[in-house]
Amino acid sequence: MQPPLLKQHGGKRERAWQGHPFFSGGFRPFFLFASLFGIFAIALWLLELMGYDAINTRLAPVEWHKHEMLFGYTSAVIAGFLFTAVPNWTGRLPVVGYRLMAIFALWLAGRAAMLLGESVPYAVTATIEAAFLPVLGAVIAREIISGQNWRNIKVLVPVLGLGLTNIWFHIDVATGGTGAAPVRMGFTAILILLMLIGGRIVPSFTRNWLARQEPGKMPVPFNRFDAGVIAGSAVALLLWVVLEQPFLGPLFAILGILHIVRLWRWAGLRTLSNPLLLVLHIFYAFIPTGFLTLAVGMWFDLPQVNVAALHVFGIGAVGGMTIAVMVRASLGHTGRTLASSGILNLAMAMVGISMALRVTGAIWPEYDWAITGSALAWIVAFGLFAFKVGPWLLVPRAKRG
Repeated sequence: MQPPLLKQHGGKRERAWQGHPFFSGGFRPFFLFASLFGIFAIALWLLELMGYDAINTRLAPVEWHKHEMLFGYTSAVIAGFLFTAVPNWTGRLPVVGYRLMAIFALWLAGRAAMLLGESVPYAVTATIEAAFLPVLGAVIAREIISGQNWRNIKVLVPVLGLGLTNIWFHIDVATGGTGAAPVRMGFTAILILLMLIGGRIVPSFTRNWLARQEPGKMPVPFNRFDAGVIAGSAVALLLWVVLEQPFLGPLFAILGILHIVRLWRWAGLRTLSNPLLLVLHIFYAFIPTGFLTLAVGMWFDLPQVNVAALHVFGIGAVGGMTIAVMVRASLGHTGRTLASSGILNLAMAMVGISMALRVTGAIWPEYDWAITGSALAWIVAFGLFAFKVGPWLLVPRAKRG
């Protein structure tokens, strides 16, 4: 493998990575391995549910499952997205080559550490695993601050918050807890990040496409209404982390309605002929759906509905938005046309089916087939993504004729 080559052009330094194309952009290793790990983690969880001793770690299987989907899978997608988006935001060179390899290796080490058993002290496991998100936050902070891109500094708050929450999870588990409050805090950080980034890319991509279509309704730009909805959501979710009381039900119901209004302002109905755009609107809709589901569960003290709400958030909003963003970013940054295909449409549809089945299994636990079906649908979704997109991530960017 050849070393990175630094060239001077017009007084500006340009980094041209001469090694394998897999490390020429952060989206390549992180998106591919996020999908592969998503398959692996859910397959292990399904085997555990079927009675096999598949998850033999220091954590209880359910704790491992929650942790690895929140802090393992999701953190990889966040890293891939930020390493791709931040250079566009700041005008700075992307993180590539050996630096990217080192950060990616740290994520891989965390996943391996979480599979270690009793023979390794949990302090060692936790230290290795918890290092990734603070390092990611520090690298992204350096890029944003060096580029004086103050507009996007707010993205760092949920990323660093997720890193601190991960540390909290390990401390809680190591001292005899179940990690329940840190898991809720993890959802909070990720949902706020989706509200911020989704609130930027969904209306922006929609506006860019609609500008080339027939005149009609256009997405409303980010304004005080959006800021207020996000701020109110952050407060409500933080209260949920520490209180989890029935009186929060009406508050979540109001926020769910406000997020529906926010989504309606983005002119999603005009994207029906563009699946790649439409899915962004659909999967973002699972944020207000999750709020409304949580409102019902808390207001009427229905624990099974609260569990359903977590899977609306986790599979529908997080899983859906991440696969939709990975598909779009991979198409664009590997030189493909920004148009979906039958395989990719099916992959994204399977995430929605996975969510619907898991919610069914949460509300009616006697339908254990629904939980199995949900896991299988998730595996199919990310298997299709890896099959279709994976080869693009391993080769140089396509040259358009």
